[in-house]
Amino acid sequence: MRNKTLIIVMTIIVSALCLYYLSFSFIARSVQNRAELYATDAQGNVDLIRKQAYLDSVWKEPVFLGLTYQEVKENELGLGLDLKGGMHVVLEVSPVEIIKALSGNSKDPNFLRALERAQEMQANSQERFTTLFLEAYNEVEPDGRLSRIFSNTANRGRISYESTNEEVIEVINQEVDDAVDRSFNILRTRIDRFGVTQPNIQRQGAGRIQIELPGVDNPDRVRNLLQGMANLEFWEVWSPQEFGPYFVQLGQYLDEQQKAGKLNIATGAPTTTDATGDVSIVEEAEQDVLAQAAANDTIVSDSAAIAAATVDTAATALDSLANNTQGGVLASLFTQMPGGIGANVRDTAKINDIFSRPEVRAMFPSNMKFLWAVKPIQGDAGQEYVEFYAIKKGRDGRAPLTGDVINDARQDFDQTGRPEITMTMNPTGAKQWARLTGNNVGRQVAIVLDDYVYSAPVVQGEITGGNSSISGNFTIEEAQDLANILKAGKMPAPTRIVEEAIVGPSLGQEAINQGLISTLAGFAIVVIFMIAYYSRGGFIADLALLFNVFFILGVLAQFGAALTLPGIAGIVLTLGMAVDANVLIFERMREESLKGLSMREVINAGYDKAFSTILDANVTTFLVGFILYFFGSGPVKGFAITLMIGIVTSFFTSVFISRLFVENAFKRGGKLSFSTLLSGKMFRNVKFDVMKYRKPAYALSLAILAFGFAAMFIKGPNLGVDFKGGRSYVVEFDQAVPASEVRAALTDDFQEAGTEVKTFGASNRLKITTSWLADNEAIEADEQVKAALLSGLEEYGDLNPEILSSSKVGATVADDIQNTALIAILLSLVGIFLYVMLRFRKWQFSLGGVVALLHDALMIIAVFSILNLFGISYEMDQVFIAAVLTIIGFSINDTVVIFDRVREYMNDNPRSHIRDIVNPALISTFSRTVITSLTLFLVVVILFFFGGEVLRGFSLAMIIGVIAGTYSSLFIATPIVVDTVKDKKEPIASTAKVQQTH
Repeated sequence: MRNKTLIIVMTIIVSALCLYYLSFSFIARSVQNRAELYATDAQGNVDLIRKQAYLDSVWKEPVFLGLTYQEVKENELGLGLDLKGGMHVVLEVSPVEIIKALSGNSKDPNFLRALERAQEMQANSQERFTTLFLEAYNEVEPDGRLSRIFSNTANRGRISYESTNEEVIEVINQEVDDAVDRSFNILRTRIDRFGVTQPNIQRQGAGRIQIELPGVDNPDRVRNLLQGMANLEFWEVWSPQEFGPYFVQLGQYLDEQQKAGKLNIATGAPTTTDATGDVSIVEEAEQDVLAQAAANDTIVSDSAAIAAATVDTAATALDSLANNTQGGVLASLFTQMPGGIGANVRDTAKINDIFSRPEVRAMFPSNMKFLWAVKPIQGDAGQEYVEFYAIKKGRDGRAPLTGDVINDARQDFDQTGRPEITMTMNPTGAKQWARLTGNNVGRQVAIVLDDYVYSAPVVQGEITGGNSSISGNFTIEEAQDLANILKAGKMPAPTRIVEEAIVGPSLGQEAINQGLISTLAGFAIVVIFMIAYYSRGGFIADLALLFNVFFILGVLAQFGAALTLPGIAGIVLTLGMAVDANVLIFERMREESLKGLSMREVINAGYDKAFSTILDANVTTFLVGFILYFFGSGPVKGFAITLMIGIVTSFFTSVFISRLFVENAFKRGGKLSFSTLLSGKMFRNVKFDVMKYRKPAYALSLAILAFGFAAMFIKGPNLGVDFKGGRSYVVEFDQAVPASEVRAALTDDFQEAGTEVKTFGASNRLKITTSWLADNEAIEADEQVKAALLSGLEEYGDLNPEILSSSKVGATVADDIQNTALIAILLSLVGIFLYVMLRFRKWQFSLGGVVALLHDALMIIAVFSILNLFGISYEMDQVFIAAVLTIIGFSINDTVVIFDRVREYMNDNPRSHIRDIVNPALISTFSRTVITSLTLFLVVVILFFFGGEVLRGFSLAMIIGVIAGTYSSLFIATPIVVDTVKDKKEPIASTAKVQQTH
């Protein structure tokens, strides 16, 4: 084996990395166990508040190799929503509101009609809304000019009366993209403040944002949080001299409360744990001002010289505050900062609790409120500090200036090349801004979004004209983010939830159990089969398989991916598919051993000749996984990630690591067996003529497909909620309830809309799906449908119906999912066609392969429709499409192996008829085809029975696909190649001779 040392080194490095990243999960679990132990009383009850206090105390403390608990949690292998419970949401930023705002809320009738028409067109189109709006406007007013509507003061400098419609749309597109960026940043900040462990937020196509919140148990709060409008405000700030005396009074009050035993706040640093798990007190690491904190920002007019960022830190007032509270409660909570005071991030909850008390609020003026800065400042020893601002309220409690007066804000550079933000306001805003800055020269003005201070620049002078610049110790990214924040107030871009899924924790725990059982059972069946069939070689393959699972989990942890139920299905599936490479190698070795070669030569020939076949098979399957990842969403992405990682790791373990084991075993024992009594007698003297049965095979396939699509026409496709839109609920009762009775009970409540009720996993659990109000994606509609559901279930009140999970998919999203699913399948076929043609240099191979894949995909759909006709109903949803694409990957894998042997025989017998070559090639690969298909079949059958209801449709599709894929590789793909190749050569080698030489 060449490069043996390199393979060993790579294996050691990859193993070490996987072990390192997986260790974070064990450490995080260990800390959580210690927290639970700390919070458990003598009766075994867990105090959740005490447990969370423990975890908060070690949040910034080193717990593993110098890494804090926060860093460990961020790097652990997380669990997806379907395993942990939580909430999945897809939000859409409304382009309609952005266009209306850019037009100055124009009342032009043609403009409004064009907007309505564009919304109608969007329901059945994948085009950007702005493109549809332009088409609709041209349709409503063929000679109309959008510049007549959009050339206003807000768009001055970007849109003029002479601008073409295309130029106007370009500006609108930019504003829509900017609005999505702003919404993304605002939502990310809100979610960070929400306190969810390992949230996931990412862009999803044009105008959509996907959010996953594990462990969330208050969906209403999340909906309000995500759909609330951004509230940008400018506030005056109290100086330290002004609020200092009130703080002295507060400090004295807190000390008195502490001495009286009425205040349970420790003076000093947070608690953490020592090596034994006992709680101890950690000394405060920092008491004085943070030297590395950023300098205060300044704000000036765009024509003024930018002065150094100086601010009166009111040292006297702060020193007085420190002296009066020396060693007291207040001194333990607050620390001095460059512009005032702040606190350690870990103490903010305590401070919020103190300032929420009525007696504390009464100590401060009614027009003084306190807000935190949004961005912590890094201190020594890994501690983070956040500034605490005293905001001056107006007479009516409102901010003197709000964000709706801002025309534009952009990141720019000042005269010295430092990043700054330039900001322009409309005439009304300019007057208010001049008044606000004129009254606060030398003082700070806080820029507040959603009650968090993003910046508090010092005013250098009165600013007239509405043009300002904000400078400070910004990075370019920070300046861009602040510019986006300032623009958030200008452009009302409300978000709406277009897709939602809620999984209860009990359902998540059940999914974990089912996933573990199916994974272990699948692994066990593969291990047993490989040893029973390949003897010691099978044991080596099992070792490689063990490395494969270890690498998959390790790589998932390194990528920060979450393990989902479809991800577990991907691992189980990989177990079945990973066997294929070892089967190819071992079967090749058995062939080579019949030629009388030495064991050393057999090993070398087996690995060398199988390499290109394994590479081709894995590349085609990886291509399918990549397309699945690119076009999928939610659970489908999780499946695709695991599948792609599994393909790469199985290639490495099967081709390289297993060879290390094989060569080491041969070196130690001098011999090696790849056969048992069972395998030695199987597939001997196999003889069949594929071409003889090709026409009956064609007819059989066409008959099943025709029957299947006739069944679909009769009863209609059983589409899941993510393909047709609507809302779905999983409801559990104390005992079994007939699905038909529940459906009848809900018909009136859902106003005769399409409603489906079926058993889900257990006899006392139902899945209820309705299309009622599917087109209405508002929160009010969600509540209306849920209220109707609960009303319909009232007659089963004695059975305690409980909603375990729910999901919602808007009609437009359902259309998008259908279209992207179709695109994913078509792109998979095109990609495989091109790759096979590149590798085999004949389009006939590509045609045969793609026709077989199309046959397999349609066969799964047809059989599902036939089963649905006879009352065995399984939904066609995104996970179903994942199964179809996976079968495409498996089937082309199988077909490529056969094609590879046909190509080899053609190269060895260049003057033979292809008809004389096909049968020997199929017979020589027949054992591999059956073994691989049988192994995968056994795995997906286990997944079907033990993987849970969520994956049952997926598993059934895989079972059908494995059978159809094996059949098509033998009787569809290869015969099509034979029927389309123009073979005019005279045969010089008979079939028998080809078989004899190979």
